[in-house]
Amino acid sequence: MAEVITLEYTVPGDDFTRAGEASADMKSRLKKLGLPADVVRRAAIALYEGEINLAIHAHGGCICVTVSEGVIKMVLADKGPGIENIALAMSEGYSTAPDEVRSLGFGAGMGLPNMKKYSDVFDIESTVGVGTTIQMEVNIS
Repeated sequence: MAEVITLEYTVPGDDFTRAGEASADMKSRLKKLGLPADVVRRAAIALYEGEINLAIHAHGGCICVTVSEGVIKMVLADKGPGIENIALAMSEGYSTAPDEVRSLGFGAGMGLPNMKKYSDVFDIESTVGVGTTIQMEVNIS
């Protein structure tokens, strides 16, 4: 793969009927590129978790995916409330999702931990009152 492919998505906030559209589209496109199934699966899981977090916690945001030689880079950015305690938010099972979101089957506190687990590079920066940016990479091997 010599060319760089860029995919951009806007995730609406609080709309769970559309949650997952970006990760599903990316997964389909990665498959069409002939990337290894495990790489596609890991990237899709990581992006899905991020996409759901954008809808639940940040009132939406944007995603930019870049596929180039050897790596899939995913950047998720929002102008949401920010994360007060990143270390706590990274703890499995910790969630600030409201009860109505939990009743839909979301908000189990595995989003950020799974994003880290399924990516080879994971970086999160957040400022309370400003927003959060997450950068993930999945190596294509």
